[in-house]
Amino acid sequence: MSQFNAYHKNARISAQKVRLVANMVRGMYADEALDTLKYQPQRGARMLEKVIKSAVGNAQDPDQNNGRGYKIEDLVVTDVRVDGGPMFKRIRPRARGMAFMIKKRSSHIRVGLTHIDEI
Repeated sequence: MSQFNAYHKNARISAQKVRLVANMVRGMYADEALDTLKYQPQRGARMLEKVIKSAVGNAQDPDQNNGRGYKIEDLVVTDVRVDGGPMFKRIRPRARGMAFMIKKRSSHIRVGLTHIDEI
């Protein structure tokens, strides 16, 4: 079974925010998922859209697939994983000499597409 993957490592957005959009497109056809993400207002939708386009490009490249390219209509988004990445830790001064930690979170976005005949 051939699966076409694409990654976006260290995306500067919280994984929790991207997962909301990722759950929406899981199981859709790739072209349908791209159409759905195009009209979503979230910033994470733009990042996920780029990763899906990259995975589609990997599927359509005949050099990577033994001389065979797959159509976008025949690809299904089977695997969307959004994991937490490294955090930038910053200190915010507070009253009475205290300091609070601010975590600027990042995430790793992974998309896997599968050809419809192999599901």
